Amino acid sequence: MVKIYVLDTNILIQAPYAIDHFEDNSVVLPMAVLEELDHLKKTEGETGANARKSIRRLEQLRQKGDLLKGVTLESGGMLRIEKNFVDVELPEEMSAEVMDNRILKVCLGLSREREEQVILVTKDILLRIKAQILGICAEDFTTEQVLEHENQYSGRCELYVPEALFKDFKKKGVPTDMVYALDQQGESYVPELVENQFVILKADQSAKKTHLGRVEKGVIKKLDYRKSSPYGITPRNAGQYFLQEALMQPADKAPLVIVKGMAGTSKTFYSLAVGLEKLLNHPSGEYRRILICRPNAQFDDDIGFLPGDEQEKISPLMRPVIDNLEQLIDSSEEERYDDEEELRGKVEEIFARGIVQTEALNFIRGRSIVKTYLIIDEAQNTTPDQIKGIITRAGKDTKIILLGDPNQIDRSFLDERTNGLSYASEHMKGSPLCWQITMSAQECERSALAMEAAKRL
Repeated sequence: MVKIYVLDTNILIQAPYAIDHFEDNSVVLPMAVLEELDHLKKTEGETGANARKSIRRLEQLRQKGDLLKGVTLESGGMLRIEKNFVDVELPEEMSAEVMDNRILKVCLGLSREREEQVILVTKDILLRIKAQILGICAEDFTTEQVLEHENQYSGRCELYVPEALFKDFKKKGVPTDMVYALDQQGESYVPELVENQFVILKADQSAKKTHLGRVEKGVIKKLDYRKSSPYGITPRNAGQYFLQEALMQPADKAPLVIVKGMAGTSKTFYSLAVGLEKLLNHPSGEYRRILICRPNAQFDDDIGFLPGDEQEKISPLMRPVIDNLEQLIDSSEEERYDDEEELRGKVEEIFARGIVQTEALNFIRGRSIVKTYLIIDEAQNTTPDQIKGIITRAGKDTKIILLGDPNQIDRSFLDERTNGLSYASEHMKGSPLCWQITMSAQECERSALAMEAAKRL
């Protein structure tokens, strides 16, 4: 049965292509949504860009027919704009002047007038609650949703292998059809492995014996960079060995690296260490610079009103990056902060020489970034549309590193299933060009207190 989907403005702001993702059903845009798009079209950043993109899509459809009567979509469905139902009554406590309530009026009017099921699609949880109070079916936009966080791809697994094959692992590797995993009942099964998945390999006769490897073309091979110490940093746990392997690989082999994990698991720290190793310690000519972008929940709205040039505006967002650079540039924990001015001078020199650069995330749009070691920190605060834009900006010899914790999201209308980091992780899973690793809570290296909090809180 054909359904009627009424879209809220926030759906188009986050996913301007959403109109075309409702198959052969009817899509309705209330007049209130058009007014909000008109209000947002001049907004700076991603919000304004997506509002304009949605408006351009509506113009394309307007040229094909009358939007009030309905225009057929490529999916087989129909889009129309609804200007009626202004006289539909709401409960006294719901003001008719509120945009959300105007959308609810349209939903109520359609449900009373039409036989088809009417469904409100919005990312606003409170609006979904209000819809339920009025007896209106309401849903989130599920096209971008991925699995729950605990079921998302982690990029790693623990497997067992016969003792004989374990001994020859470093020379020959192990075929993926010769390993097995154990389920919660202790029963063995053959796992489905994907390209570039990292493996903790254990000998089945002696579980204390382990090797670290990676899946490549049907074989689990040893790590290429297990003995490396980028910028003097040595891995302290399996997750960091896997992280180091992904980061050290050249851009032509591993152009995209996705790293998920809680704070304190050295995601940013290790990414910077490898970048500095490639540009300073042992210049390989692979990259021209390290470019760091760090999205912020209020960034698009606030940056235009902050004083100073671009670098001065974004400097508060980049403070965590500077903290990591201070630890890398002066590795002595006892003497690092004896001379604060000297330490600050060393960090400033890194920026002055153009070795490390920082930019606002919204300035990446429309560019082709070449021969760059690009770090997107806090990538869980990006939308799927943003992350697609970032990855498609990658020019020749550029390596993109997406870092973040899907459980620490500060941006409205995003969650652990709809943020850009999780979206990229699930959709790039198995690509030979994408390497992924999720750091575990046990691999937190920030401090004893941070580790204790991770266990208890």
